[in-house]
This record gives sequence, C-alpha cells and structure tokens, in this order.
Amino acid sequence: MQLIVLWDIDHTLIENAGVSKEIYATAFSALAGRAPDGPARTEGRTDRLIMREMLARHEVPEPRWGIVEAALAKAGEGLVEDLRSRGTALPGARDALGAAAERPGWLSSVLTGNIAANARVKLSAFALDAFLDLSVGAYGADADLRPDLVAVARRRAHRLRGAGEDVPVVLVGDTPRDVEAALMTGAQVIAVASGVHDEEELRVAGAPIVLPDLSDTARVLALLEGAARS
Repeated sequence: MQLIVLWDIDHTLIENAGVSKEIYATAFSALAGRAPDGPARTEGRTDRLIMREMLARHEVPEPRWGIVEAALAKAGEGLVEDLRSRGTALPGARDALGAAAERPGWLSSVLTGNIAANARVKLSAFALDAFLDLSVGAYGADADLRPDLVAVARRRAHRLRGAGEDVPVVLVGDTPRDVEAALMTGAQVIAVASGVHDEEELRVAGAPIVLPDLSDTARVLALLEGAARS
C-alpha cells in the first residue's frame, strides 16, 4: 500500500512554547529596525502571509521575499536553544512518526507554514527530523495559501521519489486551516486537538476524524492504513 503522510509541525508534533512568535518578532525587528507593537498572527497560516500581514500592520514596506526568508532563517537559528529548553515533542509524536517511517511504500514528510530552514530547526531540536523525508515536504515559502502546499508536496513526491499521481495523501494537523487544505485538494485529514482548537472546532471545520493528540499510536496507524487502502 502506498501513502503520502504530511504532518503539520507546531502544536501537532511539537509545542514551541512561544518561540515561534519570537522568531517572527526577531525577524520583523531585523527588517524594520524596531520591535513590533504586538505578536504575529499565525493560526496555521504560511510564513509568507504571516510576515506580510505583520509588516503591513506596522506600515513597513515589504522587502522582496528572499530578504524576509533570510531574516526568518537567521531568527530561527538564533532561537534553537530556547526552543530546545522550553519546548517539547508532543505526546505520541515520536512513536507515530517512527511507526509511519517503517511502513513500506509510505512517504512521511511535512506540510507546514514554516519556511524549510525553520521546519528543520524545530524538528531537529527534538530529534524528530530523522523520521521524515523532508525533501518532499511543502513549506511556508512555497505558496501563500496552505491548500496550494498540497500540490507542491505531491509534485515533489512524484519527481523525487517516483510516487504515483494517484497515491492517497493524508494531512495530520491541529488547525481548521489544515482541515481546509485537505478538503479543498482531495486529500484526507486526521485532525488533532493538541493546539488551540478543540475537538468541536475541528469537527465544525469539516474534519471527519479528530483525535485528542497522537498518543494512541495504534489508532493513528490504523487510520493511516485505512487511508492507504482507500
């Protein structure tokens, strides 16, 4: 059975303990020459949109994207020790990733609003990166909108790993935007209420399956196997 599993990172696999907001604030300060008046508004959006909104809210002209991405990457690198000391891998994340990585024919990667550099920082801080094929993931620099990242991951899986265009795709994430991305692109979704959105909010968003977290490895794997069969 073939399957592409795309995991969200923040509040799905890890708790970043506020470090993500600090990354955006640090990047903004580097670009604007002053601290922001308030935190970044994230909620499952891509880094492109988060930084664009933050700059516009403070009436700072938006630099070209390469400059913004470099500021984000430098900020993430500088805060890795804070992330490691204050954050944590969420319950079941390591076991679920390890189990998925062992399945023949499965590609396990990420679909995240983070730029690739900061996705690697966050995963490596808790030794989760070894379980994932990050080269086929989709990241916050790849598109403005989260649903568009699904096609990015599909193309990379096809080009780099020979995955068929009809291989089922499952998104695992904690926000209504993760659910929306799946529903808009024909992917399947497993929602987890391990972030700020509770189970009811995720169901209202359209998630047919909602778990409290990833701690029940057998349940997570059974759901993924069901997706592969479908």
